[in-house]
Amino acid sequence: MPENHGPYLIRGARPFGGDPVDLLLDEGHVAAIGPDLEAPEGTEVVDATGLIALPGLVDLHTHLREPGREDAETVLSGSRAAAMGGYTAVHAMANTDPVADTAGVVEQVWHLGREAGYCDVRPVGAVTVGLKGERLSEIGAMADSAAGVRVFSDDGICVSDALLMRRALEYVKAFDGVIAQHAQEPRLTEGAQMNEGCVSDRLGLPGWPAVAEEAIIARDCLLAQHVGSRLHVCHVSTKGSVDIIRWAKERGCDVTAEVTPHHLILTEDLVESYDPVYKVNPPLRTAEDVQALREGLADGTIDIVATDHAPHPVEAKETEWSTAAMGMVGLETALGVVHKTMVETGLLTWEQVADRMSAAPARIGRVSDHGRGLAVGEPANVVLYDPAAPVEVDGAALVGKSGNTPFRGMSLPGRIIATFLRGAPTVLEGKIK
Repeated sequence: MPENHGPYLIRGARPFGGDPVDLLLDEGHVAAIGPDLEAPEGTEVVDATGLIALPGLVDLHTHLREPGREDAETVLSGSRAAAMGGYTAVHAMANTDPVADTAGVVEQVWHLGREAGYCDVRPVGAVTVGLKGERLSEIGAMADSAAGVRVFSDDGICVSDALLMRRALEYVKAFDGVIAQHAQEPRLTEGAQMNEGCVSDRLGLPGWPAVAEEAIIARDCLLAQHVGSRLHVCHVSTKGSVDIIRWAKERGCDVTAEVTPHHLILTEDLVESYDPVYKVNPPLRTAEDVQALREGLADGTIDIVATDHAPHPVEAKETEWSTAAMGMVGLETALGVVHKTMVETGLLTWEQVADRMSAAPARIGRVSDHGRGLAVGEPANVVLYDPAAPVEVDGAALVGKSGNTPFRGMSLPGRIIATFLRGAPTVLEGKIK
């Protein structure tokens, strides 16, 4: 667990890319903001000249693998990776072994996060027992547990039964919870290996049609509106999905949606290499889909960026394409990818990046002490980012246990210099504490 040596005076940072100011962090909060602040006795000074200050990032979709797959990631290693990526809170998905479908398992994950201390770990509870899609899990008990679960998802598997999905949406209304759906009609994706289209035809790989995602999203938006509940759509990947979510919001559905960094920049053409690092669920799509996702994130149709950080051991990815595991790591590179795809292209300002990667995910996940502004009295969850320090991604250099990054060798335009969790540095001078 990182030690707190505070208070800290961050000298010359640029909140949201604006004019430089000093920020004094003390006793877990932002104690003062202004030019040329005096450092109280015992204060450690951080030179942040040229650095952008943002509220600590919040990830609504992280796979930490513990319990059960500690060879791929643990709560400790994953939360260290999160801190290196500028995150101060992450939501740990339920597809562990055993599945996080009881109060006991979610409390175990929550306690492991508290012991690690690198970021706040909020467990996501499974919607159905064992992710089997047959009966609802202990949703109420998980909500009432010490972990205070508010997000429920069978991510990795779609809740394809419409009646079961309706019951789940109705259940979480009692405590303002949200169902996060992995939108994938299973009958349309049996054996699917990549996006269905010209490339899959050319490669002879079974295709994954866009309609398999879009049909579930349309159904669930209508169900959520019918019962008056909250729906969150995981890892949106197609232009048609963006159109459906936009339509649903216009008709008053209480729906939010996320896009991953990899779907903002990578396309199906990469699969021609047969490198399993590019195998992911949902699959990489077309350049037209990528552009629609960027525009949807810019105009607010897609509410947030979520990493879908999915670590795997080497043997699960370095194998032939058909047997390789699906998933990519993304916590440590997310802000750099968003900088490259959304800020450098003029689609988002830094203030809007803070909304999509901090404020909005905190709001959706009901994490009240994260995603707040950089203002006096607010929790001192702060990330310092150097937008002018390009970094070439190296999977072997990542802090997490797994190196299955699809961005290896790619140059990203900036890097995380420091992350503060309630005023304590988890990352300083670009290194984990």
